[in-house]
Amino acid sequence: MSSSMESSYLPATTESIAKAQEAKDASESISILYQVIQDPSSSADALRTKELAITNLTNYLTKENRAEELRNLLTQLRPFFSLIPKAKTAKIVRGIIDAVAKIPGTSDLQISLCKEMVEWTRAEKRTFVRQCVEARLAALLLDNQEYTEALTLLTDLIKEVRRLDDKLLLVDIDLLESKLHFSLRNLPKAKASLTAARTAVNAIYVPPAQQGTIDLQSGILHAEEKDYKTAYSYFFEAFEAFNALEDPRAIFSLKYMLLCKIMVNQADDVAGIISSKASLKYVGPDVDAMKAVADAYSKRSLKYFETALRDYKAQLEEDPIVHRHLSSLYDTLLEQNLCRLIEPYLRVEIGHIAEMIELPVDHVEKKLSQMILDKKFAGTLDQGAGCLIIFEDTKTEAIFPATLENIANAGKVVDSLYMRSAKIMA
Repeated sequence: MSSSMESSYLPATTESIAKAQEAKDASESISILYQVIQDPSSSADALRTKELAITNLTNYLTKENRAEELRNLLTQLRPFFSLIPKAKTAKIVRGIIDAVAKIPGTSDLQISLCKEMVEWTRAEKRTFVRQCVEARLAALLLDNQEYTEALTLLTDLIKEVRRLDDKLLLVDIDLLESKLHFSLRNLPKAKASLTAARTAVNAIYVPPAQQGTIDLQSGILHAEEKDYKTAYSYFFEAFEAFNALEDPRAIFSLKYMLLCKIMVNQADDVAGIISSKASLKYVGPDVDAMKAVADAYSKRSLKYFETALRDYKAQLEEDPIVHRHLSSLYDTLLEQNLCRLIEPYLRVEIGHIAEMIELPVDHVEKKLSQMILDKKFAGTLDQGAGCLIIFEDTKTEAIFPATLENIANAGKVVDSLYMRSAKIMA
């Protein structure tokens, strides 16, 4: 139990709530609200006032970064939960866990808090609350990259929720499962889970934030399949939803919109999107990073591309979705540049190519060897002389494959005639 707890209590009335709000500092407000929660009265008005006191207390503790006290508050409120409906219990539990999440560096505390609540809900046979907390625990495990534990938890939970047909919770869990399979690079299962979430959404009303999350995940999966035009439309929908709600995920939606424009060779559109009214308030390192990549791509400059990757490492390389697509874009750009540079030559020094493309020699040599193996061009590397030797394309006469096809067809006819003659002779 928290050290802020007092042995006395205050009546659970609106006057007590007002007294807490008028207190001279946060510590006094917290102390008053703790006393309000301790009121033994269980009348309908008192319970409503206590719910308000819990909400206010949660906000104060969050602002003061008292994560451990929020954890203790959940334990202390367990007798109170038996007096209120299960849906309200779930709302309060979720609210306190969300509050802990707003405090930096509490990832492990959130996981242990959810595990404690799951044990309590099992003992109290509070199925609905347990399912909500387990869904939250799975999300935390996913963020913590504990994929195996998260998958085990979700597999059991999804069967149970489908049986109870709780559509809203089912949407949450299906979305989580989609994100989890995507993190495990299992694209077919990620798509199947997202389709299940969309099916459940069609039967119920979902809040705009939830719809935005579905659109964001849809965009990510379409982008993974290189369908960037469809992905862009989903990211745009997600951006509009998050922007209206002032959700911090709006910046990620905008970032992925810009990424799609670059990937479909429309990098020139990036500046126009950034200067639009809705996007202007998100101007910052993330948007600047995408603008730098778009500029580098427009100029077909690997040097500018590498500078952008280096200057905006946190925004580009540390975002797994952006990093995956930009790696593919960088490879394509590098191959195009190398093919253009080696085209006039039959034999050229690798050092000379590296100098022209402004990249390290070993980097260029490694890429050229990969391109030869991938049959992007015919050639070989003379590492002793440090040269690339390009073979002339030997054009195959069109008559050769046609002749081979005729011979193969004649062979089939002879086989067929042999089979028929064998039947006649028999």
